Amino acid sequence: MKKKPGIGKMIRAPFLSSIIAPIVLGTLLAVYLNDSIELLNFLIVLIIGIGLHVATNVYNDIYDTIQGTDKVNVHRNESSGGSGVLLDHPELMGKMYLLARIGLIVALTGTIALMPLIDKRLWPYLWGLYLLSAFFSKYYTAPPFKLAYRGWGEISVWFAFGPMAILIATVSQNLGLHPLVLLLMPATGLSTSSILLAGQMIDLDADRAGGKHGVASRMGTRFTAVLYLLVQSGIILNVILLFIFFPDNSWLFLIALIPYLLIFPKAAGIIFKNHDNPDLIKQGAKQTVLIHIAFSFLLILGFVLYILF
Repeated sequence: MKKKPGIGKMIRAPFLSSIIAPIVLGTLLAVYLNDSIELLNFLIVLIIGIGLHVATNVYNDIYDTIQGTDKVNVHRNESSGGSGVLLDHPELMGKMYLLARIGLIVALTGTIALMPLIDKRLWPYLWGLYLLSAFFSKYYTAPPFKLAYRGWGEISVWFAFGPMAILIATVSQNLGLHPLVLLLMPATGLSTSSILLAGQMIDLDADRAGGKHGVASRMGTRFTAVLYLLVQSGIILNVILLFIFFPDNSWLFLIALIPYLLIFPKAAGIIFKNHDNPDLIKQGAKQTVLIHIAFSFLLILGFVLYILF
């Protein structure tokens, strides 16, 4: 009998960095522009983001299992394919539903708690972002919308972990759509999307068998490998634009490109040359996750140093 997984595995805790990073970055940008920080607001919006991401991860596992995608996936690994919790422990289905709903309720509670702490003119942004995020959380894979099964998964991931996450963080600090907020929006969503694209090349056979029509399933692995390179290039361009448009010590943002000098060339080579070999792509996908984590940390560090100096 297999040992039952802990909560961390059920919610895919290591991947929560994908939502923590843009919320921290959006808050740091607001600190720079407002010259102050609302610490309580930051803690609340962080809880909102984590709650929504937990719901997303758990609902994704539930509905990929129900709809058969996870059942036929023979290439599951730490970088793609979901947690596989329900395949080994189908008796946990009820608990998984409960975790997803708790995530949404926690985020809803945080949204309500944030209302009296921000300008009323920003309430439509706050509620619009919560409702859209809650929609994405469930209906990324759940019927009737099944966004990831209908070719909208990549856009949803980019939008949720880029523009939406950055904006809700700045809104929590009483800052709306400032031009520099718009400039910061793309990178974190693109970084998370790069993990998704690498994973799709690994999970291609399972996705096609389960009717999950992402880019790789619709356009093939070669096209997806090229798109992966373009997405990573977009991240590099975004950082360069931060360097160009921020005043004074903006060179500090360039330290975020260190993983693109040290790790990306090898990852890109593996993925581009072996785009149709799931077993070989796994190493490239693992390195893509490392790039994502290192990039997120270093961009945050760059912002902290920029604000301080």
